[in-house]
Amino acid sequence: MDLEGFKFRDKEKADDILEELQRADQDLTVMHVCGTHQDTLVRHGLEPLLKEVGVDIRQGPGCPVCVTNQKEIEEIIKLAEEGVTVTAFGDMINVPGVSSSLNDAKSMGADVKIVYGVDDAVKYAENHDEDVVFMSVGFETTTPSIASTILNRPPDNFSILTCNRVIPPALKLILETGEIKLDGLIEPGHVSTIIGTEPYKPLSKKFKIPQVIAGFEPLDLLLAVLLLVRQKQQGRAEVENEYDRVVKPEGNIKALEAMEKVFKPKDIEWRGFPTIKDSGLELKDKFKQYDARKIFDNILEDVWETEYEEPEGCLCGEVLRGVVESEECPKFAEECTPQNPIGPCMVSREGGCNIAFRYKKK
Repeated sequence: MDLEGFKFRDKEKADDILEELQRADQDLTVMHVCGTHQDTLVRHGLEPLLKEVGVDIRQGPGCPVCVTNQKEIEEIIKLAEEGVTVTAFGDMINVPGVSSSLNDAKSMGADVKIVYGVDDAVKYAENHDEDVVFMSVGFETTTPSIASTILNRPPDNFSILTCNRVIPPALKLILETGEIKLDGLIEPGHVSTIIGTEPYKPLSKKFKIPQVIAGFEPLDLLLAVLLLVRQKQQGRAEVENEYDRVVKPEGNIKALEAMEKVFKPKDIEWRGFPTIKDSGLELKDKFKQYDARKIFDNILEDVWETEYEEPEGCLCGEVLRGVVESEECPKFAEECTPQNPIGPCMVSREGGCNIAFRYKKK
């Protein structure tokens, strides 16, 4: 089959791919680590089509809001409650902490502002005298903009609560634990635009697992699955770049350089996961004047000394590890809805539970 030059919404090519998958007669369990991939799979009805040809795609920890841990959420709520002006993305406002959320704090008079990016937070700090903290949540996709902001020396009343994470160490842990047997990985296009193809290669070499970097159109995902099937048929375990119209092998060199200048790796816990070595990012010591945890350590000390558990009955952690589907959670669409979320997977637009509610529930 000719795979060149197809349109994004080409039904004939989609049928051709599905027919080849049917003929291949391969049973595969694949994981992706991107909320946008999950949206494409569910919104365009690809999940049942792929299951009919023997391919089960599990969602992994590809939603940065969803993997933000309870302690980080409690940190930002505590700062807001103590009178610090807090800025955050809209998704984070409704993520529940132990007993409240940022939105609850706002309703009680805390100064909580929704921003569309770190630039908005910096502009607010420039025009006001009070301390302003930006809750920085994201993977490699958004981290370069944070690094650039720090390098441009924002005002002294601006600081960052860093909750940034990087994807490859999490993939390594998933493959090491073997909680579910995976035959392939579909890697995120956005993240790969920054980091390129090289960081995935050690995983294929060590774990003998095929990987394909994919774009976000339905045909991108179908083609990624086909490439994984072909690798399995041919006994290969390589990193292929289906999204080469955007992703380059070297990634975005300037973005990577900015991240290297500003951040250093740290061990960090992901929601639903244990602590993952070198999977988090924190500001280097020379930028400590912008580190909210150092500036407000007296406020946050009580949060750091407290142990936090996941909400009772919430299976968000299991969803993020690909162990269960969102609909298998007993609270899904009953006690837990986007209007009354129990866990972050029902809050974020990239969360599996929110996606399932919007498309499958209806």
